[in-house]
Amino acid sequence: MDWSLTHLRQLESLRKKLTSRVALLRWLPGSGWGAGAATLRLAILSLVHSTAEHCGPVWCPGAHTRLIDPTLNDALRIVAGCLRPTPADNLPILTGIQPAELRRNGATLFLGRRAMEPGHLLHSALTRASSADARRLKSRYTFIPAAQQLISFSDNSNISAAQWRDYQWNAEWADSPTRHRIFIPETGSYTPGMTLPRKAWVRLNRLRTGVGRFRSCFYKWGIASSATCECGAEEQIVDHVVLQCPIHRPPHGLHGLMVLDKETTEWLLNICLEI
Repeated sequence: MDWSLTHLRQLESLRKKLTSRVALLRWLPGSGWGAGAATLRLAILSLVHSTAEHCGPVWCPGAHTRLIDPTLNDALRIVAGCLRPTPADNLPILTGIQPAELRRNGATLFLGRRAMEPGHLLHSALTRASSADARRLKSRYTFIPAAQQLISFSDNSNISAAQWRDYQWNAEWADSPTRHRIFIPETGSYTPGMTLPRKAWVRLNRLRTGVGRFRSCFYKWGIASSATCECGAEEQIVDHVVLQCPIHRPPHGLHGLMVLDKETTEWLLNICLEI
């Protein structure tokens, strides 16, 4: 029994289960299976996120919830083909999978709204005067106060919890200063380029994030002795490759990576630079 309601042991066990599933899914994009991004996304949602979110409203307000987030990020890297140094906040928008914390909050809101209905098992606990009164352990932030707070924040009760998640994600993305917005103008389950062959999809995402097998990255990681590009430029960064490099520049530059025309797709498949 978890008398302290920290859910630590449960989350450690869950992390091990997720790690084993992610390890199996690493085989799908290989040369033997060759699964595309859409198939990988569906597999991650079905086998990883469904397990990670089981009974989520119970333990997600706890202090140890983020123990499983690195494993979920590893799963997203499989879909996007991004390297480990890629910032984790880049991964949801590239894969079309909402951030883990937002998905957990949506599940809490969904259960909280159901509990507001008379006759529900949690109705009396959730409708108490204040969230402070509902906390049996003052040092623990449990489902009841978390649900009460989310219900009060979601002003429009006419939209579903799934629609609330979409709205929150769109709002966060609209306010984001990231450069990704020129490639992916709005959030959604489909990311532009997701139907490309695996090699082109992976290269595209590494160009979007700026983290790939560029000389500047290799130099930063201590793998290369110099960041110099083959064309003689002082530093081979993604902006140089896309905008200036006379050797590796795509046929239509940055605009081509935004619209993904036929020539740019061919360039992504055949570029001699191993991104």
